Amino acid sequence: MNSPPDSPTGLKLWLAGARPRTLPAAIVPVAVGAAVAVGEGADTQWWRAGAALIVALALQVAVNFANDYSDGVRGTDGAERVGPLRLVGSGLVEPGSVKRAATLSFGVAGVVGAVLAFVVGPELFIVGAASLVAGWTYTGGPRPYGYLGLGEVFVFVFFGVVATVGTTYVLLEEIRGVALAASVSVGLWATALLVINNLRDIPGDTIAGKQTLAVRIGEKRTRITYVLMQESALTVAVLLTVVTDRWAVAALLGVPFVLQGIRAVSKGATGAELIGVLGLTGKAQLVCGLAMAAGIALSG
Repeated sequence: MNSPPDSPTGLKLWLAGARPRTLPAAIVPVAVGAAVAVGEGADTQWWRAGAALIVALALQVAVNFANDYSDGVRGTDGAERVGPLRLVGSGLVEPGSVKRAATLSFGVAGVVGAVLAFVVGPELFIVGAASLVAGWTYTGGPRPYGYLGLGEVFVFVFFGVVATVGTTYVLLEEIRGVALAASVSVGLWATALLVINNLRDIPGDTIAGKQTLAVRIGEKRTRITYVLMQESALTVAVLLTVVTDRWAVAALLGVPFVLQGIRAVSKGATGAELIGVLGLTGKAQLVCGLAMAAGIALSG
């Protein structure tokens, strides 16, 4: 085990394991999806938006704990890993405790999601069940798809399209094209976080046999992929404004963070340097996403 010095304890330890820097991936799609509903003049029960946010946050935390547990027991988080604290890999928390934390978080997402399904419609049960299964099998189960280079697909679909369009759906009870288009940007911002995370972990994942997309396509192409994702997300926001007159272009407020991240990746940042890039990518996601949400809501 690679227990780091001066490790946090108690609540701080569990908060570190929950990886709060990843939470914008849950907040942004709900904000954008709700903004579309506001722009459409939604007259609905806004507690549903709060419930959708709880589901998204609980699912994100659940996936973080599940990944911590699964990677830890598989031995993927070895001494070669450079990145945020892992509870199991560091030896600070027993695997069973982390698995229970993941199960509890999945349970919260499932229960609150079920309430929304009862109110909105049974179709949400299907979406919810798919989200829970996908969250666990990302790195868990006999054939985790995160080890096959498909993690980016999961993030784009569930923390981009499903979360954004789903939030609009629970508020309006119908799918809107604006939400679907905006979800592309949201999904790309969320996926960029995973790309940076996997870029940083290429050396350790290669040794552990974890075939992430970054391992499969190599360092150079992973860097290019990150840049293209950031550029494409902003391009979609601009095009959405041109086509729909919704001010999704407000997402450009986050360009300073985007450029800092792109510059660091293009100059070859590696290892611990990419932890800083991960933070910049999270800030870009949060600023771009919330600005897009505000623009869409105010221009309805």
